[in-house]
Amino acid sequence: MGKAVGRWDFEWVYNEQPHTWRRKEILAKYPEIKSLMGHDPQLKWVVSGMVLTQLLACYMVHELSWKWVLFWAYAFGGCINHSLTLAIHDISHNVAFGTKRARWNRWFAMFANLPIGLPYSASFKKYHIDHHRYLGGDGLDVDIPTDLEGWFFCTPARKVLWLFLQPLFYALRPLVVNPKPVTKLEMLNAVVQFVVDIIIYYFWGLKPIVYLIAGSILCMGLHPISGHFIAEHYMFIKGHETSSYYGPLNLITFNVGYHMEHHDFPSIPGSKLPEVKRIAAEYYDSLPQHTSWMRVLWDFVFDDSIGPYARIKRQYKLDKKE
Repeated sequence: MGKAVGRWDFEWVYNEQPHTWRRKEILAKYPEIKSLMGHDPQLKWVVSGMVLTQLLACYMVHELSWKWVLFWAYAFGGCINHSLTLAIHDISHNVAFGTKRARWNRWFAMFANLPIGLPYSASFKKYHIDHHRYLGGDGLDVDIPTDLEGWFFCTPARKVLWLFLQPLFYALRPLVVNPKPVTKLEMLNAVVQFVVDIIIYYFWGLKPIVYLIAGSILCMGLHPISGHFIAEHYMFIKGHETSSYYGPLNLITFNVGYHMEHHDFPSIPGSKLPEVKRIAAEYYDSLPQHTSWMRVLWDFVFDDSIGPYARIKRQYKLDKKE
C-alpha cells in the first residue's frame, strides 16, 4: 500500500483539444445533430421530483438515530444529491429552459442546489465554462489537480484518501488555481441556500441538515457514482484525455457517462447524448471507453501509472483575465 505511482508530472501536449475538430467533422457529416441542441422539457420535472423527495426524506430522518441518519445519507440521500450536482451540470449549459432564458436556468440551478445543503450551483457555472473552453488549460481548467496533489497522493493509501477528500479539493482548488471575484449570483445562491437550511433546522432539527450535507460529501467522495470524476478525463490510455462510460449508472446521473459526446456538443442535453452516439457511431465506437466506474476507482488506486498526475495539460495563449 506504500508504493508510489510512476508519474511525476502531467502529460503536456501542444495541440488543441480533440473536441473542437471532431465537432466540426461530425456536424459537417451529420448536420441533423443540430436538431438535438436546445432545452430538455422533462428536466425541470425530474429535478423537481428529486428535490421534493429529499425534502420528504428530511422529515422522515429527523427522529431516526444518528447511525441510521448517516446510513441513509450514504445509501440514499447522497445518491440523489450527487445526481442533483450532475443535473446542475446539465443546467449550467442552459438546457432546462434554453439559452433565451439563461437567468431562469441560473435560478432553477439554485433550486436544484437546495438538498445539497451548501451553495454550489453559481460557482460551478462560473468555472465550468472554462473547463470546456480551455480543457486541460494550465491555470485555467480547475478540474485538473494541483502539483501538490499529484506529488503527495502517489500511493494506493494516499489515493484512497484523495478520493475521499474529493469534495474538499473541488471546493478549494479554484481558489488556488484560478481565483475569481465573488459574483452577486454566488451571494444570492448562498443566501437562498442558508435560509432554506435554517428553515429545515427550525422545523426538524439538526439531523436533516446532517443527512443532506453528509450525504453530499460522502457520495461525492469514495462512492461508486464518484467514479465518473476519474473516468471522464484521467488518462488511462496515453494521449486520450476524455473517455465515455455507457453503463447503467447513466440512468441516475443524467448521462454524464457520455462524456466525449458531451464535450463535443455541450449544448445538447444529457438525455439526448445517446442519440449523438447512435448517429455518429463511427466517431465514438473505436475510442477508449470505460465499462465500470467501480473498476475505474480500483484501477486508479492500484495502478501505479495512474494518479492525480495522469491528466493532459496544455498552455493556452491568452491572458487569464480574458
